[in-house]
Amino acid sequence: QVQLVESGGALVRPGGSLRLSCAASGDIFSLYTMGWYRQAPGKQRELVAFLFSNSSTNYPDSAKGRFAISTDSAKNTMYLQMNSLKPEDTAVYYCNFRHIVTNNQYWGQGTQVTVSS
Repeated sequence: QVQLVESGGALVRPGGSLRLSCAASGDIFSLYTMGWYRQAPGKQRELVAFLFSNSSTNYPDSAKGRFAISTDSAKNTMYLQMNSLKPEDTAVYYCNFRHIVTNNQYWGQGTQVTVSS
């Protein structure tokens, strides 16, 4: 069982930056693919950043060039650095770990990001 605890959500002005954190239980990074998703009110959950087990990354066009996913294995923590934030980035952000063999997946509890002036 993997436990994920997120932090870092906040109210930020347009153009600002935030870094979200996702602390994972155990030393598991090599066994999982990881991602950040978001869900705005009335909308479906969508991917904003993905980290493959070979350390390659993928971003949708909405996040490309502004968001960056990274990990610190010493701290068992995954990050999402978000720059040049826009009001349309407002959502609850979730981290996700998916086992590379069993496909079992785990979600964080979510952290609210609000971009508003």
